[in-house]
Amino acid sequence: MINKNAKLILEDGSIYEAYSFGDEKSSAGEIVFNTSMTGYNESLTDPSYKGQILVFTYPLIGNYGIPPINSYKNNIKKFYESDKIHVSGLITSYYSDYEFHWNMEKTLSEFLKINQIVGISGIDTRSLTKKLRKKGTMLCKIIISDEIPDNYYLGEKVSLKKKKIYGNGKYKILLIDCGVKNNIIRCFLERNCTVIRVPWNYDFLNEDYDGLFISNGPGNPKEYKTTITNIRKVLKFNKPIFGICLGNQLLGLAAGFETHKLKYGHRSNNQPVILSGTNRCFITSQNHGYVIDSKKIPNGWKIFFKNLNDNTCEGLINYEKFFFSVQFHPEASSGPIDTQFIFDVFLNFIKLKTNK
Repeated sequence: MINKNAKLILEDGSIYEAYSFGDEKSSAGEIVFNTSMTGYNESLTDPSYKGQILVFTYPLIGNYGIPPINSYKNNIKKFYESDKIHVSGLITSYYSDYEFHWNMEKTLSEFLKINQIVGISGIDTRSLTKKLRKKGTMLCKIIISDEIPDNYYLGEKVSLKKKKIYGNGKYKILLIDCGVKNNIIRCFLERNCTVIRVPWNYDFLNEDYDGLFISNGPGNPKEYKTTITNIRKVLKFNKPIFGICLGNQLLGLAAGFETHKLKYGHRSNNQPVILSGTNRCFITSQNHGYVIDSKKIPNGWKIFFKNLNDNTCEGLINYEKFFFSVQFHPEASSGPIDTQFIFDVFLNFIKLKTNK
């Protein structure tokens, strides 16, 4: 039963009446939008959305339900990007309560309620998105039955608490977990790798590994001071480094670049990027609010990719050291897989360095 008992209140004072279809509680966060047409279960469980209220611009959400929650492969949830929902709330134009799919286990409404996440519908999300595009991301509150939520905060950074190892492959990948998506781990396991996953603030300098990977995650990259310090130390070594999304920003900060916040971020499965110095364009999946400032480029570094919509930096590379990173998500999930070859680039760098 969907009850019209919800209000969305934006930082600028705007108020939207809505229907509740998730958990019956109020919530607060930074409101952001995503223009993807599919993949809501992957987006909801993406740790990069920690502390954010997610708006889907596509009007039909919930129509294929939720796949099996406890289905695992290689000790990783098969259909999700982490073990739980990380958004603080979900906003849709229309919630479909006539969901059907051959692999469906639960409805989206049931999934939200199990995870105690609020979901509201009946809002003109296209109009709301136009406001966000004009004014930029802002804080908001979802009020259910006049309950007042706690003040907005990002909370602790999304990361595991102690080291964990996946697989038994030929190449050892040390993964700094700032909120890693499951499909990144899957992509490494499929390429004959052992993944050594460590917390975001872990001192990994004495670990044995062939290549260092820096994951995606939420928040302002400059807040990850311990991670940046550790990365800066290993830049003196010759082991390949690869970063995705937040990992791109952390590698950049460690190398001497600056970062700044975008007006409303890139959150969709259709962001076009171009490989610098070529005419090769790729369609990518993205979810971030900060980018590398490419006005001043440290010695030895080059811009790897650029965004064709706003010309922002989409990646860095140091050819001499075999260090590189991308702002988009080559592992997709959800999204296009045009750029999954980048994992193979990283593995080729490792093979050249290790002669394995």
